[in-house]
Amino acid sequence: MAEGSNDGSSKPTVTPYEEALDALSSLITKRTRADKSNKGDRFDLLFDYLKILELEEAISEMKIIHVAGTKGKGSTCTFTESILRNCGFHTGLFTSPHLIDVRERFRLDGVDICEEKFLAYFWWCYDRLKEKATEDIPMPTYFRFLALLAFKIFAAEQVDVAILEVGLGGKFDATNVVQKPIVCGISSLGYDHMEILGNTLAQIAGEKAGIYKDGIPAYTVPQPDEAMNVLVEKASKLNVPLKVAEPLDAKLLNGLKLSLEGEHQYLNAGLAIALSSTWLHRTGHHEFTNLKQASPLPEQFIKGLTTASLQGRAQKVPDQYINAESHGDLVFYLDGAHSPESMEMCARWFSFAIKEGSQKKAFNYPPQNNSGSTIELEQGNTDDRYGKSSMQILLFNCMSVRDPQLLLPCLMKTCASHGVYFKKALFVPNTSVYNKVGSHALPTDSEVDLSWQLTLQRVWENLIQSDKGGEAKYADAACEEGEEDTKMSGSTYENSAVFPSLPLAIKWVRESVKQNRSVRYQVLVTGSLHLVGDVLRLVKM
Repeated sequence: MAEGSNDGSSKPTVTPYEEALDALSSLITKRTRADKSNKGDRFDLLFDYLKILELEEAISEMKIIHVAGTKGKGSTCTFTESILRNCGFHTGLFTSPHLIDVRERFRLDGVDICEEKFLAYFWWCYDRLKEKATEDIPMPTYFRFLALLAFKIFAAEQVDVAILEVGLGGKFDATNVVQKPIVCGISSLGYDHMEILGNTLAQIAGEKAGIYKDGIPAYTVPQPDEAMNVLVEKASKLNVPLKVAEPLDAKLLNGLKLSLEGEHQYLNAGLAIALSSTWLHRTGHHEFTNLKQASPLPEQFIKGLTTASLQGRAQKVPDQYINAESHGDLVFYLDGAHSPESMEMCARWFSFAIKEGSQKKAFNYPPQNNSGSTIELEQGNTDDRYGKSSMQILLFNCMSVRDPQLLLPCLMKTCASHGVYFKKALFVPNTSVYNKVGSHALPTDSEVDLSWQLTLQRVWENLIQSDKGGEAKYADAACEEGEEDTKMSGSTYENSAVFPSLPLAIKWVRESVKQNRSVRYQVLVTGSLHLVGDVLRLVKM
């Protein structure tokens, strides 16, 4: 750790936690995930790592729920954990990616692992792997290390159930070292990570079905035929009893609502109920498993589904800076959608949420402590009482491996079909860097290449120009532009702007709110979970 020198000068102090994040950052490889030069990237190495960490027996005894999928797997895992925790079990949940802090990936009983425990388990694993590392068995890569760390944490904490979200794909994912889970789940499938998983739904489904284990029951949700046929075929070959979990009927919640917003969450909740029920049944806890479609769910299931907490998915966050002066004038709507299918669901949620928000006096604000509770915030009918109009702004970025020609048209058209038109689209680079974990080493504006954001802007501008009548609709929503617009922005048009950093984009939005006190700003942040995390970090400070 750096200390101050005798001459009075001092170097920035690196905390023990930052020291661990630096070590973790060293495991991030520079090659792209799409590199197929070594199929499976020597998946067998994971079993060497388990031996080094003496985790083989612990994993074989762990009562695991394993979930893969394109969309909704994180929500499904979160619902499942919450259900089983409310049934009285000691739970461990491993999800990805994290939005603000890497410790979000490891939840014990619904709460992020504390810093003290994280550091103890981190160095226990890191030091042993480093000591045994050779040319043949190098240090594990970033995600593999995190998965191994999750197994160590859950084994040492002696959880009753470990819920594991697959990071990418299934067959060669680090979590797939599990040989005998209690039950497997596959959430909705769609086109994502095609550079790795394949260009057809059938190929993608085949990779996801790689988590199936011989004779272990599995559930999925209604899928397109192309995907379902592959899931059924793979299940048949491995003697896997595969069932389709139907979406949750809202009537079974006794008048309450799911804590995660969006109609698609009823699909994820239905899968979570099936996974939880099967886990309970197969582990001998039959007191919770007498579920009938016609009657309300058990009280523990209802509480689990209505209090589960997951940041960055259909989340509404009022801006602390602006709302200290005038509450409700600036609200961020955050959703990490990054596939065409999830983008459509995001657009539908946003469209309904902003209309519902103008009619309701309160909305649930997911707390920072991830306790699963909700804090009621008064929103008020500011539109009606003070004659304020609302304006929608898009804040967008996506990874360059994704096709904006698929994502942005889907977002624009779905919103337009519900009468929602964005006054301006803001394109920014992520603050997060992909070769560093933590916020103590962020890039400066001068280091950022904006060529990708300029490409996104061109796609957006072309969409507006080609949309019949689109220019008139968007022009109708116009407001006064601040002079700071051209100073802070890299490339500005009437309908869009590129900013060299996220803080500058947020500053522009806040300045616009101050200059237009008769307007309430509703900012949709989407396209990347990394971007969502960056925004959360800024607006919750």
